[in-house]
Amino acid sequence: MNELLWLGMLVVNFAFILAVYRLFGKLGLYIWIPVAVIVANIQVVKYVELLGLTATLGNIVYASSFLVTDILSENYGRKEANRAVAIGFAALIAMVVLMNLALVFEPHAIDEAHPHLSAIFTLLPRITLASLLAYLVSQYHDVWAYNYWKARLPGNKRIWIRNNLSTLVSQLIDSIVFTLGAFIGVVPGTALLEIIITTYVLKVIVAALDTPLVYLARRWHDRHVIAEEP
Repeated sequence: MNELLWLGMLVVNFAFILAVYRLFGKLGLYIWIPVAVIVANIQVVKYVELLGLTATLGNIVYASSFLVTDILSENYGRKEANRAVAIGFAALIAMVVLMNLALVFEPHAIDEAHPHLSAIFTLLPRITLASLLAYLVSQYHDVWAYNYWKARLPGNKRIWIRNNLSTLVSQLIDSIVFTLGAFIGVVPGTALLEIIITTYVLKVIVAALDTPLVYLARRWHDRHVIAEEP
């Protein structure tokens, strides 16, 4: 059942990205990035079983941010994709700071939400730093790699090559940097390896399935059907 729900969430996630791009153009993709990183960091606290393996729900939404930067790189260039990465980083920091400040307030006697908010948003400094570092390194690498391969493998028919070469490596970097930064010395080495592998496999599935969306976004852009801001 969880596997079907996971695929359903993936479809919904892709549908939202296409919708905001079609309706709002480049601005919609800029908006989606902070949505993705904030939602992913909330969902990541929930563990589920997929194909007999332990996984977190944040993988789909977080992996979709790489699709967004690939669309921006393809249609608008490296500068615009890097801007989206910076927006996402700022949003992630703002969420962590603002929500942890909210937890400092003494809850009212009738309050029932505080312990639940505390469980979600009280982040260990090490995990927070690992998440921020992994985001910056992997996202900027993805933008650089996409534009590197775009310059060497130009043309619409080669989108699938540059999309996958950039994203698959970037997702591996993200999985390794975050897992080692957050858990090395805390969990056994075999468990670290399992976490890296399972996280990466799920991200690879998302990366493989999002390639047609980059083609569709390029077609929309070339045909001038995107509602770009003036």
